[in-house]
Formats: sequence, structure tokens, C-alpha cells
Amino acid sequence: MELYLKWLDKYEKQEGKYSPIGLILCAESSREQIELLEMHKDGIMVAEYWTELPSKKLLEQKIHAILAEAKERIERKSMLE
Repeated sequence: MELYLKWLDKYEKQEGKYSPIGLILCAESSREQIELLEMHKDGIMVAEYWTELPSKKLLEQKIHAILAEAKERIERKSMLE
């Protein structure tokens, strides 16, 4: 994922656009497995851990809300600089 996102950022990102983000959906896993992967050391964070996949509509709503929140944070940060 990290390699792919860096490639997109370097070769595909258009001027004035934000860096790409990745979303990984897993069918099965456990909290222990996630912790053992130590993904946080590479800057990869687990936002939520679900034991069942939500409906498509709810998943779309959550993704849109996350994107809106991220854009808002970026805008606030750029205003402070």
C-alpha cells in the first residue's frame, strides 16, 4: 500500500491536489493481529476495527465524513502556516 501511494503521489498527483490516501478493507482479522503488525511504525493507523462489514450506504457515509474531516484539517493547518 505504502509503495503504491508513494508512486501515485510522485507520478500521478495533479498540481494543487492532495496526496492520495489508502483504504484497506479486510474480511477477517483480529485486534491482536493488527497490533502485532506494528503498522503504526510506518505511519499506518487503524481508524476502526469492525467485526462485520457495514452496509454500502453506511460505508459510503463514513468515507465521505472522513474525507470532509481530513480536508477541513488540511485547510486549518494551511491557514496557520
